[in-house]
Amino acid sequence: MRTAVTAVLALSVAGCSLHRYSPVRLVSHMFGPSPGPLIGMVSADEPQATLVGRDILQRGGNAADAAAAMGMALAVTLPSRASLGAGGACLAYRPGDQNGGRAFMFLPVAGTVTAPTMPRVDRPASVPMLARGLYLMHLQYGSAPFSDLLPDAITLAANGINVSRQLATDLAAVQVPLLADPGVRVVFSRSDGKALAEGDALVQTHLSGALDQIRGMGVGDLYNGALGQSFVAGSQAAGGGLQMADLRQAIPSERLPLVVKSGETQIAFLPPPADGGLGSALAFRAPSTSDATQRAQANVAAWRAQNGNRQTGTGDDMTARAQAIINAGGGATGGLLPALPASTSFTVVDHAGMAVACSVSMDNLFGTGRMAGNTGIVLGASPARVPQPLLTAAVASQGRAFRAAAAGSGQNDAAAAVGIAMRQIMAGQTPDAHPVTAQGRVNAISCPQGLPGDASTCVAATDPRGAGLALGPR
Repeated sequence: MRTAVTAVLALSVAGCSLHRYSPVRLVSHMFGPSPGPLIGMVSADEPQATLVGRDILQRGGNAADAAAAMGMALAVTLPSRASLGAGGACLAYRPGDQNGGRAFMFLPVAGTVTAPTMPRVDRPASVPMLARGLYLMHLQYGSAPFSDLLPDAITLAANGINVSRQLATDLAAVQVPLLADPGVRVVFSRSDGKALAEGDALVQTHLSGALDQIRGMGVGDLYNGALGQSFVAGSQAAGGGLQMADLRQAIPSERLPLVVKSGETQIAFLPPPADGGLGSALAFRAPSTSDATQRAQANVAAWRAQNGNRQTGTGDDMTARAQAIINAGGGATGGLLPALPASTSFTVVDHAGMAVACSVSMDNLFGTGRMAGNTGIVLGASPARVPQPLLTAAVASQGRAFRAAAAGSGQNDAAAAVGIAMRQIMAGQTPDAHPVTAQGRVNAISCPQGLPGDASTCVAATDPRGAGLALGPR
């Protein structure tokens, strides 16, 4: 396990500049084989973020470049689940990686403020980990300067987007308490006072300014600079209670994943504290779909009961204990998780077989439901007040070749959905637009012949219930 304290404070990543090609063509839900030069595959719950990732691949970027750009775009297009105030985890793999790649952990982190020092903390916020986590992943696997990956997100925020079905659904679910906040109401409501609906225009001028500042000054500005100071002031005014020390001290980490063997294929899963990976690994090894769903949730519930919501401890120790549970087949048979926060996911694979799969959450739909002042950033909810989301992703490889990737959302079903989807892919089934479990949603990519290699059978798919988008391989 390695941490990267200095890396996340750097301003940019050395690498080549990207050049622009023509726009991509849109294919809903699933994209199968087609003629033309191989570019890669992209899948996400939100279509506009998928198009951003696809555009990066077309311009010559690799999977890590595309994933970082998609994550930052989701901060604009799906702030209900993935604003800059969010946290999450990613799995990254390049052909030849030992142990199935690397996991990058940037889960939501609680602030340290206490009521006596700051009495107006009625909705504690989480530290904004998304930008820092994506930066660390990209630092290790990307090919272009991180700043070159932000113009798409900046443009989407400044010029406006059409509200997607997923964002509209999230807005409708929480519109009464959400629109009670003046800052949020200005951005996310119509002239009649109701929440924006599918197809409505959403312009986020302040957020575009924050993203542009990150582009010019580097990610570190959100944690150590002027943008961080503005964010903290906005957080405190909104009752979030964050301080500059909270931002400086919250460092993402790089860890080895959990691994399960299936013949000559190894499947890497997110390690704790992203314990959805534990549930997915056990679901993958379960004998049936019904048993997989029960086994995944029961073992994650048992893990949390033993380790606590924050799951403290060294990464190596937690990974070793989780791997032992997987090797033993999972001992827990009862127990359920409470209702868990919503999340979102995305997957990317490039022509060379590099893959990234990520799961992201605000710890609540729209987090605290408040905005950090004039930064335009919706504040995530503190994990000290709500259960930890079930973050899960998996990447399968065989020898030096990529085979499949899956990432999930869907609250309590997320872990089971990823495990079941990966088991079906390994059994030769083609991922398609059909749901895997009742609530679990999966973004999946499968290349039965492996990458690098023959891409003619590669398929990308997303769950249709979220009106997501999958594109690839050409």
